[in-house]
Amino acid sequence: MNLPVIIKALLQTEKSSAYLPQGKYLFLVNNSANKVQIKRAVEQIYKVKVKNVNTFVSMGKLKRVRHQLGRTSDTKKAVVTLAAGQKIEVA
Repeated sequence: MNLPVIIKALLQTEKSSAYLPQGKYLFLVNNSANKVQIKRAVEQIYKVKVKNVNTFVSMGKLKRVRHQLGRTSDTKKAVVTLAAGQKIEVA
């Protein structure tokens, strides 16, 4: 049985590092994943208690290569809030 990968990456950006003192982490997730699946995946992978999950879709941009017009893929991101006292080690 092939299960889709729910969590693709833990994103470390300037904006996501501003979330860290609040106990929030930014993840790149599968476009078809819902909040319940994201919560379960984070709890299972990182062994933490998730308090809240907020998701948003970043729309792909139009790109031009020579004379060919194309588009980058849409990406879905999730801001995961952990319970008080919980922490994910970020390298």
